[in-house]
Amino acid sequence: MLTGRRVRLRALEPADSEPLWRWYHDPEVGRWMDGTPPISLAQNIEKGQNRPRNTFEQMVLGIEALDDGKLIGYVALGDTDFRHGEAELQSIAIGDRDRWGGGYATDALRVICRYAFEEMGLHRITLWVVADNAAAVRAYTKVGFVEEGRRREAFRTRGKRHDFLMMGLLSSELS
Repeated sequence: MLTGRRVRLRALEPADSEPLWRWYHDPEVGRWMDGTPPISLAQNIEKGQNRPRNTFEQMVLGIEALDDGKLIGYVALGDTDFRHGEAELQSIAIGDRDRWGGGYATDALRVICRYAFEEMGLHRITLWVVADNAAAVRAYTKVGFVEEGRRREAFRTRGKRHDFLMMGLLSSELS
């Protein structure tokens, strides 16, 4: 099991399709994410039943709170390059708004990064984050990610343009 102090990461199940669907359609949860056209709950359930198997190259894991076993979010790690020992943290979201600010995302980040470094043998993890997403930048910084670059005005939401930050974490920097 991939377990931290507050969360457990696990493979997503078809039964997780309903909460994922709710989160995808919550404008506050998805505010800093690249949007996709809306789909029905039935379509999302079908998608969940046909979800690709997790591999070391591409995985999406549910984030469960240890205190009650409830699914509260998800994290995706992918584009793994074993030759160079790196992967991209493609997304992380705490969809259950009642859990925002409780350290769940930070703990999930530590767990997935520890797994990538210790079990997968990777050396580096990169990510892109909207610069104005202060909560995400704070969580990434807490686990040791540092800003390595910027794509100016590369993200648009709610009629405004925002910069993307590229952040990186080396295996020796995980805190």
